[in-house]
Amino acid sequence: MYADPKAFDRKTGTWKSTICHGHPEIEVPAVEVTTGPLGQGIANAVGLAISSKHLAATFNKPGYDMIQSRVYCSTGDGCLQEGVAMEAMAIAGHLKLDNLVVCYDNNQVTCDGPLEWIVSEDANSKMRSMGWNVIDVFDGDTSVESIVSALNLGKATKNMPTFINIRSTIGYGTTTAGMAKSHHGTYSEADAALYAQSGDQASHRVSKECKAYFEEWADQGNRGQDLWLEKLDCYCQDFPREGKLLRARIAGEVNYSGVLSRIQFSQEPAAARSLNGVIFQQLMDSIPNIIAGGADLWSSNQMGDHSHRIFDGSSREGRVIRYGIREHAMAAISNGLAAYSPNAIIPVTATFFMFYLYAAPGVRMGALSSLKVIHIATHDSIGEGQNGPTHQPVEVDSLYRAMPNLLYIRPADGEEIIGAWSSAMEIQGQPAIISLARDPPGITIPNTSRTKVSKGGYVIVDHPKPVVTLVSCGSELQFAVGAAAKLVEEGISTRVVSMPCLRLFEAQSAEYQKSVLSDALHIISVEAYVPGFWARICTASIGMDSFGYSGAGKDNFSRFGIDDESVAAKVKSHVGSFGDDTVPRRWRMLK
Repeated sequence: MYADPKAFDRKTGTWKSTICHGHPEIEVPAVEVTTGPLGQGIANAVGLAISSKHLAATFNKPGYDMIQSRVYCSTGDGCLQEGVAMEAMAIAGHLKLDNLVVCYDNNQVTCDGPLEWIVSEDANSKMRSMGWNVIDVFDGDTSVESIVSALNLGKATKNMPTFINIRSTIGYGTTTAGMAKSHHGTYSEADAALYAQSGDQASHRVSKECKAYFEEWADQGNRGQDLWLEKLDCYCQDFPREGKLLRARIAGEVNYSGVLSRIQFSQEPAAARSLNGVIFQQLMDSIPNIIAGGADLWSSNQMGDHSHRIFDGSSREGRVIRYGIREHAMAAISNGLAAYSPNAIIPVTATFFMFYLYAAPGVRMGALSSLKVIHIATHDSIGEGQNGPTHQPVEVDSLYRAMPNLLYIRPADGEEIIGAWSSAMEIQGQPAIISLARDPPGITIPNTSRTKVSKGGYVIVDHPKPVVTLVSCGSELQFAVGAAAKLVEEGISTRVVSMPCLRLFEAQSAEYQKSVLSDALHIISVEAYVPGFWARICTASIGMDSFGYSGAGKDNFSRFGIDDESVAAKVKSHVGSFGDDTVPRRWRMLK
């Protein structure tokens, strides 16, 4: 599995490097997904199984089973306690994924002690209730034949995934067998002595017979790949249209730019989520690689007209997955969809921005694994309105803007949403969150550009020798534009910058960044979030320092001092507190 072992420098007593990571990581050959936190791997396996089922239904023809992957997932006592695992396994059972086998290493021990301290339910009954076929193996320590027999039974099972409950002893063969200590790899002096007495430590050597066996399997794998490629050539001759599409999917080819370039919107203000729905529907119609799903808010997210088939137990060709109210599993399963083959499937998820907190570990694993998943986050500010502060994500942006290898893009109108989709589709090896407002802005925002979104930030309102540069995005960009007009009337020269993606902006040259932000003494952000992140490029910020409020969106912005008049007044007061040439020494929040 691993190309090289880790190297230990005996002189310094340190490890030089390793690809034998503590947890499996996707960049290592033969490791399909980065699992890490318990439960993620189960959800990834469900995504891999869905990918195989969908591609098989799309491309397989009589005599040509081009896609026939089976997914085997090894799990333990801890994994089955994680919420994401239960969410994902419930989905797998509901979808009747009979190409998925989960092997449960049931040793009844977790890190702190025996499982009975914390679990009293019956795992088999739980699995059966979720639509799984259950097979028992009562001797997982020595009976290899029993495990092989169970795997064969699982392979033969139809219309339901298989759960193999394998009773085992943790630390089998050591003095800590059956104890929590075995979890941490701490063995006694007696164990060390037993190991030393084993002569040439035969148990840790690979025998010639074993090596020859696995080398033969490697040869079989190479021959199998050659035969599959020959079969693909025949498939393409017999089914030229499908063959061309299959080759394109294998190559990860995606033609999105032509679709986006054809989309045009009127100048009338419209809700970002509604405009995104128009864009997404056209992408779905034109790009078969996209498989999308929502967490029971598909209509509220305005993700389309329900014209596309649902992926379920009777329709594997479907490209819309109903995840139910399972945000964490939605994100983690999508990682599995993306990992099956780069760009062969591009997963898209959707829910309210606030609920991407539930999904955060899955989103993080996608970023860590460099998987292309696009998350659509609507209702993204205090403008969310009457649902109140529980649904108003004033702090969630900070998590995702800080998360490495993730694009958080917050467009303001249709032009910028097209640009957001273009960046999300174009940039490889990065997931993206496209963050969208619920309600339309009160004005038509001037000079927005789909092409300039790729720069992260750009000027939309300019003025000679600006004293102030207002930086904003999303639903609050309208207030920056309105406030700038008032400030200019007051004699304060003001530029407005749209900054839908801070990460993309910071990737630009220093010269470009300076040309956008200008030499203004006061660079002030305007956004209805907790604003600390803006201190990276701004001298001051107007934003939130509390949770939101249950009120109409427009009233909420005024309540928290984020509207044309309030922003202009705060900026004027701030500028007036400095001399003409006084440079602000540190960032501050304006109240």
